Amino acid sequence: MTGTRDALEQLRSTLADVLGFDDAAGWSDDELLTNMGALECLGRLVDAHRAAFAGEVAERSRLELGAERLSSRKGCRSAAELIERVTQASAFEARRRIALGTATRARAGFTGEPIAAQFPLVASALAAGDLGADAASTIIRELDRTRPVADPVALATAEQALVAEATGRGDGAPVCATADELRVQAQAWSTFLDQDGREPDDERAMRHRGFRLGRARAGLIPVSGDLMPEVAAKLTRLFDAHLSPRSGTGFMTDDERASLAETGEQRTSDQQRHDVLAAVIDTAARSGEHPTIGGAAPTVLVSVRASDLAAGRGRAHADGVDIPISLRAARHMICTGGTQTVVFDADGRIIELGAQDRCFTPHQRRAITLRDGACVIPGCSVPASWCEIHHVIPDVDGGPTHPDNGVLLCWFHHRSIDTSGWGIQMVRGVPHIRPPSWLDPGGGWRPATKSPTRLADRRERRERPREGVA
Repeated sequence: MTGTRDALEQLRSTLADVLGFDDAAGWSDDELLTNMGALECLGRLVDAHRAAFAGEVAERSRLELGAERLSSRKGCRSAAELIERVTQASAFEARRRIALGTATRARAGFTGEPIAAQFPLVASALAAGDLGADAASTIIRELDRTRPVADPVALATAEQALVAEATGRGDGAPVCATADELRVQAQAWSTFLDQDGREPDDERAMRHRGFRLGRARAGLIPVSGDLMPEVAAKLTRLFDAHLSPRSGTGFMTDDERASLAETGEQRTSDQQRHDVLAAVIDTAARSGEHPTIGGAAPTVLVSVRASDLAAGRGRAHADGVDIPISLRAARHMICTGGTQTVVFDADGRIIELGAQDRCFTPHQRRAITLRDGACVIPGCSVPASWCEIHHVIPDVDGGPTHPDNGVLLCWFHHRSIDTSGWGIQMVRGVPHIRPPSWLDPGGGWRPATKSPTRLADRRERRERPREGVA
């Protein structure tokens, strides 16, 4: 074992001597591409052995081995965790290596007879460095799902054809197929191999449905998964209803339509769908129709230092996510959900626990909803039930939790009210809106409502002078 480790260390040292990290900047275009290809060939060999090592770790960590499992003996819950600890790779990468190593690993039967790898051609091309780990994983993933129903001869033919496409050795493959090109071809083979399937499509869909939150990157949490068709249809119609140019609610008055013919919408369709989903989540959480946590509605706990909040610098932290959130997001959540002061001494002991600041009550929300009708920003079609209540004068600045200081805003306009340019002020308990200068230069304050009853009152007041003239 020491000899192998020393040899690998020598290879690493040699590569470091051959390549400087910034050498590529001094190469010509052809040198750059040629050397990149040569380095990739080396990388494919390394990836093949990484997968082989991971497959062996998984084999020695089988559940049936009980306490003798390698992962258990090393204090890890699974083979994937053990690989993570040794390699510092992500959990996703560890699982990918295990899947690839297991599918390309020759095994021994119960009586000791050799058993070929599940995908012997992929294993051979991978070991030779002709096939990359991503391409190999694509072939295995797409073909393996058909294994229970596919004809073995047809499955072997598909594997041979895909490996040939990936290595550029097929009749119709003058160049090596990229991993993405190979994925399309592998999916076509998968469909061919499982034209009927042993289980109805609905049962298969039910088995594979799912929704996942990924690891944070670039300050965002990626999502992925597969929705049942009827769920996707409902979600699509929900998006359509709120992303159409006008939802037909009739919220805007004639004066508003004339002065704000363009709403100034600058969000992309993806961003708008995100904001619709945010409103749906908030609405569901406060509906009272979902399970409670600790006797209360599902509530996200956000922690932030008072000094950071006062200075406007620093970060806040929300339970359930690995990355910090901005102070802007924290203020948004404070405005919506209230705050509770917790004081620690120098050693971290809790020495003071303040009462939780009161949020708008359901009775206040109903009153504000009757007054405002929906999000008070002109042109926004988000209904009242999806809106949050915004403290016009922030609670931290002494603003009361009273209908005279609360207005309905959708998630997006509430989140961006400090930066969007929209102004809101309360005049004798009535919301007044001022558009941003880029949308309406020189625009002044005007009362804002989308309440059908208040709009009817306005129309009635306008008609009375005409009736007197007649």
